[in-house]
Amino acid sequence: MISARYEKSDRARGTSGTFMWFIEEVGELATALAGDDTENKKEEFADVFAWLCTLANINDIDLEKACEKYTSNRVKGFKPK
Repeated sequence: MISARYEKSDRARGTSGTFMWFIEEVGELATALAGDDTENKKEEFADVFAWLCTLANINDIDLEKACEKYTSNRVKGFKPK
């Protein structure tokens, strides 16, 4: 759905510009998390997720497949540092 609605304009903006929008939304989420407004938190989580989907789309990444790392039983703890 994100791709169908926004991908053409998102590709025109490019990865760098889109990443800046994503980071702005992450900042807004950080601010929302510091407060008590659940509806605002919900909105900001949705915005961050939408911009993450956009970044994946314009970089030809299938986000659902990428998330299989966590939805399959392949994850065994954390990566060593």
